[in-house]
Amino acid sequence: MFESPPFWMYVIGFLLLLGPLVTLHELGHLLVGRLFGVKAEAFSVGFGKELAGFTDRQGTRWKLSALPLGGYVQFKGDMNPASIPDPHAPVEEGSFQSAALWKRALIVAAGPVTNLLVAIAIFFAFNLAFGKPLPVAPDEVGTIAEFTENSRAKQAGFRVGDRIVAIDGEQMSDWRTIQQTILLRPNHRFVITVSRDGSRIDLPVTTAAEKVEDRFGNPQTVGLIGIRTVETAERFAPLSVGEAAARSVQQSVDAMKMMVMGIAQIVRGDRAFSEMGGPIKIAKYSGEQMSLGPLNFIELAALISLNLAFINFLPIPALDGGHLVFYAAEAIRRKPVGPQATEWAYRTGIALVLMLMVVVTVNDIISLPIFGS
Repeated sequence: MFESPPFWMYVIGFLLLLGPLVTLHELGHLLVGRLFGVKAEAFSVGFGKELAGFTDRQGTRWKLSALPLGGYVQFKGDMNPASIPDPHAPVEEGSFQSAALWKRALIVAAGPVTNLLVAIAIFFAFNLAFGKPLPVAPDEVGTIAEFTENSRAKQAGFRVGDRIVAIDGEQMSDWRTIQQTILLRPNHRFVITVSRDGSRIDLPVTTAAEKVEDRFGNPQTVGLIGIRTVETAERFAPLSVGEAAARSVQQSVDAMKMMVMGIAQIVRGDRAFSEMGGPIKIAKYSGEQMSLGPLNFIELAALISLNLAFINFLPIPALDGGHLVFYAAEAIRRKPVGPQATEWAYRTGIALVLMLMVVVTVNDIISLPIFGS
């Protein structure tokens, strides 16, 4: 493990993280397209100038491009790599626009669905290999050992020896769930149920929003109520294939919910906008997690893959979710949206995506230690 990863580890980590995930995303589009007889003119890892490539027997140009910030598949009939339909291109056999509506929708959905399946597969492998963590002494989980200074829990009437059994009515069976539930919600009012002298008592408390740093100095706003619980040992219970699969799906769903919640918190002001990350921050995190070992790095890959699925499903023109919105409108109207409206919507979507990329990249740069952040 490195206390501060060397620069080369950030570069290698970034390439090993985004490269395969983007490639798998685009392969999802390509393979489903080929399944339905749609021809791909280009498959690129990265954007911009081609650095190396070859053309396969089906006429697809496979290439590695200069800017490693994504990738694309350009199908026959697309006006550009953003998959904007070319209104002047004839609707020929093998073109994307000649495919049935449901086929086009499946081709577009295949990319983010592939990323989702990659994340589930990683979680599944972890669950099958290591099992599920369970407390050795369940009756001690969540027992308050002491309060911190200016503890909101103490002010709300909690006592040493109280055991947290539920939060907002949801049963708490392990300390990880208790910790995660509270940490992820700064400035949030909870009703926490504790067990005290054989009775269950509901105590309302609002979390404080505190900025903390991880071992690498990355800042994050977390929710705290000012308690320390009794440390409890854990054991790992093996899972069957079915149990591991179900747990993997639930972990992916929970992670997606946290993404939605995080965006909502930034909009409300409960979290700083600086916590949003772009390519530089991804490179930083990838190098840091690589320095901690392969398992940490693979777990980060699962989370980034889920992020790619989530972002691409957003209903923004030029993203996969935007395409799906147009297909939904086409299904309802029983005819495609007009070419002029489609082109303007996609151009606007591209502008929004590029603007967001610029903003988060500037945000990444400003947050670097050389600027004193």
